[in-house]
Formats: sequence, C-alpha cells, structure tokens
Amino acid sequence: MARPGRRRGPDFVIEELSIRDLGVIGEARLPLGPGFTALTGETGAGKTMVVTALGLLLGERADTQVLRRGSAAAIVDGHWLIPERGSIATRVVDAGGELDAAGDGVVSLLLSRSVSAEGRSRAVVGGRSTPVGVLNDLGRELVVVHGQADQVRLRSATAQRDALDRFAGDELAGVLDDYQETYRRWQAGQGELDVLVAEGDRRSREAEDLRVAIAEIEAVNPLRGEDVELAERAERLGNLEELRQAAASAHELVSAQSTEDSSDVLGLLDTARRQMERMAGHDPALVPIVDALASASFAVTEISAQLSSYLGGLDADGANELEAIQERRALLTALTRKHDANLDETIDFLDVGSSRLLELDNDTDRIERLRGEVAGDRETLLALADRLTGLRTAAAQKLASEVTAELSALAMADAAIVVEVAVQPDHSLAGHDQVTILLQPHKGAEPRPLGRGASGGELSRVMLAIEVVIAGSDPVPTFIFDEVDAGVGGASAIEIGRRLARLARSAQVIVVTHLPQVAAFATNHLRVVKSTDGEITASSVQQLHGDERAEELARMLSGLADSESGLAHARELLEAAQELAG
Repeated sequence: MARPGRRRGPDFVIEELSIRDLGVIGEARLPLGPGFTALTGETGAGKTMVVTALGLLLGERADTQVLRRGSAAAIVDGHWLIPERGSIATRVVDAGGELDAAGDGVVSLLLSRSVSAEGRSRAVVGGRSTPVGVLNDLGRELVVVHGQADQVRLRSATAQRDALDRFAGDELAGVLDDYQETYRRWQAGQGELDVLVAEGDRRSREAEDLRVAIAEIEAVNPLRGEDVELAERAERLGNLEELRQAAASAHELVSAQSTEDSSDVLGLLDTARRQMERMAGHDPALVPIVDALASASFAVTEISAQLSSYLGGLDADGANELEAIQERRALLTALTRKHDANLDETIDFLDVGSSRLLELDNDTDRIERLRGEVAGDRETLLALADRLTGLRTAAAQKLASEVTAELSALAMADAAIVVEVAVQPDHSLAGHDQVTILLQPHKGAEPRPLGRGASGGELSRVMLAIEVVIAGSDPVPTFIFDEVDAGVGGASAIEIGRRLARLARSAQVIVVTHLPQVAAFATNHLRVVKSTDGEITASSVQQLHGDERAEELARMLSGLADSESGLAHARELLEAAQELAG
C-alpha cells in the first residue's frame, strides 16, 4: 500500500524512462507522460523490468542479479517534470542538483542510477552525484508502486491503518504529528526517569565518591604549574652551596675585591686600554681597539654587578625551605597518582566533578520534575490518542462505504468492506488503535480479515478500490501498477481498466498488464517486443497508435495479431473503453 502523509497532485509527471542492460533489456526508451500508460508484451519480454528500473531510480536496494548477462553495469535514467516551487525542487537544489526551466512554473528534473557488476551503485540527481538515500527521499514524494508484494502488505495491520490515515486527510495528519511529537517526548522522559530511579543506589555511591575526591583536592588546593615551579626551586635549594661557590669564584675572576690585585679580568682590560691609549697618538688605527676595550670593560663591569646581585639573593638558610618544598611535592605527587592524572588534569577534575556532583545531588528534584513532566505528557498523549481514535472511527465508516461502492463497480456487487478501529491497551508511535479491513464476500457472510478472506484477484480489486477512493483526499503524483489485474478477467477486468482511467484523471498511472480489457483504457500504449535472440533493443519498445493498438489487443485476446475476428473484437473493445472512460 502507499505510504501515509500528504502528497502532490498531477503536476509531477514522468516524461521518459531510459533503460540499458537491465534484465533482458539491452536498451529501451519509454515515452510516458501524463494520463494512463499501459505496458504490454509477451511473457518474458521484460515488462516487469520497467518496474524494477523505476525502483532503482527511486532508491530501492540494488541487486547485481538484475544486470543483463555480460554487461558491466545497468543504467536507468528518468526525466520528470515537477513544479518549480515545492519540497521536491528544494530538496534537489539542497543536494546540489540543477533544474532546467520548462515554462509555466514547471522545471525539468533528471534522475539517474547505475549498478555495476561489482555491486557499486551510483545515483545522480540533477546532474550531481548524490547518496542513494536522496533518491529514496524523492521517491517517497514522487511515485507509489503497487505489485504482488503490495497486495501481501495490504494484509498487514500497519498497511491498513496507513490507508485509513491517508483517507482521513489533513485533520488526522495534524493530530498524528502532535501525538507523535508528544509520544517521543514522553518516551524520552520516561526512559530518563526509569534510569534515575533504577540507578539511584549507584548514583548515590558515585556522589559520595565524588565528595571524598573533591574534598581531598580542595584540602591540597593545587595551583596550575605549581609542580614545575617547586621542582625548579628544589633543584636550586638542593645545590645552594655549589651555586654560591661557583658564583663567588666567577665574581672574583671578573672583578677582584682588592684594588692592589689587578689580575682579574676587569683589571687586565683596564691595563690594556691605558697602554693602547698612549700608543693611539702615534697610530690612529689603534683608536677603534681602544673603544672596543672600553666597551668590553663596561660589559665585564655589568657581569660583575649581576654576579654580585645573584650572590646577594641566594638564600642564607635554604635547608628549612627545601624541606617544606619536598613535603609539598610529595603531597602533590600522592594526589596525582591517586587520580591517575597530571596536576592540570587533577585540577580539571575538580571542576568537572563539582558539576557532576551538583547534578547527582539534584537527582531528587530531577525525579520529581520528571515525574510531573511525564505525567503531563501522558495525559496529553491519551487525549491525542482518543482524538485519533475518533477521527479514525469516523473515517473508517466513510472509507468502508466508498470502497464498497467501488467494489460493486468492480464486479464484486455482493461484497462489502468493513473497517474496524479497536483501541489497544498499549500505545505506539501511531496511537493505540488497531485498524482491520475486513471483506464480506456476500450478504449474510461473516466479514473476514483480508489476510484470510480474500483471494489474489479480490485483493487486487480491493487495493485498486482503496486507491481510487483515497486519491480524492490524498493525491499521488504517479501510480505504478505491476499486474494489479492478476487473477481477474472479463467484466472485472473492464471495470479495473475503467477505474484506472478514472484514477488517471488526477494522477499519472502506469500499468504493466496482460489483460486487453485493461490496456484498452490507456491513453498511451507501449508494447515491449522480444526479438528472436531474446534481446530487447531501443526499437523493441513501441508506442502504439490506431491499428497497431488493435493488433496488440487482438494478440492479447486470441494470440493472433492478424485474426480478423480478433481485430474486430479489439476494435470493439477500444470503442467501448473510450465510451466507458467518458
């Protein structure tokens, strides 16, 4: 069945589909366009491959088994016309794709999908490579595909509820959105509350451990970089005497304290400078040397002052300070080892741990607040669920009545549809309703669920009737039916064709069919012809007109395309279809 949610109308049209190396199809081009397209051909000619191609183009999972034997890759291209403004156009532009103007507020969209023999898949949207998921997102808005598998899904309770929700329209969709938002919030709140309550003891132990750890760190009160500073200070104090001796010796060598001793560097420089000054009067070349010696003397004087200052700054009694520093370093080391971290990380833990402790200490308040929020959300949830039930119940009666009327026109005049809405004790993302579509094959019979009371042919007609009815309130751009007429024939087949033609007034309809009664109602008839060697080429997909259509219908009717009686019957069928389609 189709998916729930709002869709667009017939402004979205697949103009053309191109297929290469897919299944038995070597190369094929299918002109589609608006209205009702029927795709016919002999068994094994590749009609169903068209549905497979569209599935690939709309993001379905790729399977290398669909590749034509011996080919390197299968490629499918699709040309759509879509409104210039809208969610599809916006999604394409967001994905980096381009749209070509086609006039009258319509733009052209090209989609492409390739699958290599190695299993690699590539998607292109508007000329730009994109993830396959983008095709899947677009496909949800563009096309609804019905095949035998969809008839099986129609048997499921979920598909039946989705069908009812689509029929119910915008009011239910709005309430369902509110319900689902509340449901997710309620689930998240209840989950958090359950964790807080269930893990209360563990969280209490964690809070106590944090309190102890934080108290230990605060008692030590470490400072960032303190360990490095203390290490440098300890290194200095541990070598205090050697430092003093070295500095004193250097100071003595640079500048002796006694004026009689001129063997120090400063005295030697001064002696050399005076000698050069006396000689500079005889040779001007010595003047720069005198200046250099003077500069050296100034520099050595500065060094002497620095050494003197360093000696004056050395601690007179560093032993007591060194002991205090070593005790502090031991305290810091014990603290960092306990936390298996360096000093900065230990200090960071103080901030993080304090925030976590505040969170844990607020558990009681959080639990009470969450209980209030969860209770409020549940009350809102129950009210919204009841509104959903009311809307579904009202829609169910109307849907049953309209689908029953459609079945009467589909050669199931005695059949009736019953749509039941039963409230379940548990809530899900869709509410608390179980929707069951039942088929009453004739008056007086007990209605039975579709899963147990309907044949394949009946399911085909029920599915079509539901889509025809729902299309009035939830238009779909394009329907693709893959042998939806399986298991039916005669008058039933004519009515299926008539209903497909009616559906094509508000949507593009593409039907793979083996019934001439259905194909006769098409406004666009494509025939897939298999060549003698089993290959499908570009020329093997033919758009039929006039006598060509009559010949194809005659072939479908009798197996003989040139049978006079078959041709007469085919022409009669085409005329009847034209009259019935109105």
